Amino acid sequence: MSATTSPSTDADEDQSKEDRLRNYLVSKAQDGEMYFKSKFIADEVGLSAKEIGALMVKLRDSATELTVEKWSYTSATTWRVETTTEAA
Repeated sequence: MSATTSPSTDADEDQSKEDRLRNYLVSKAQDGEMYFKSKFIADEVGLSAKEIGALMVKLRDSATELTVEKWSYTSATTWRVETTTEAA
């Protein structure tokens, strides 16, 4: 009957919401592009769909390791994310 905290929550709190979402997207898009709706990844990232939508607009402009596109809209925005490969 003791209260416990979730280990993943403690680790997530150390990162900003934007960093948490960026890291999630980079890991999921490693093998190519990824299409998603915010409401379907909200639980995995620990954010609301509304927070994800707002952060995606920021990431589109700031995340140099990702290409972020608003792909389509059918009952919610579908986002397309692809990792950026910078050739040296």
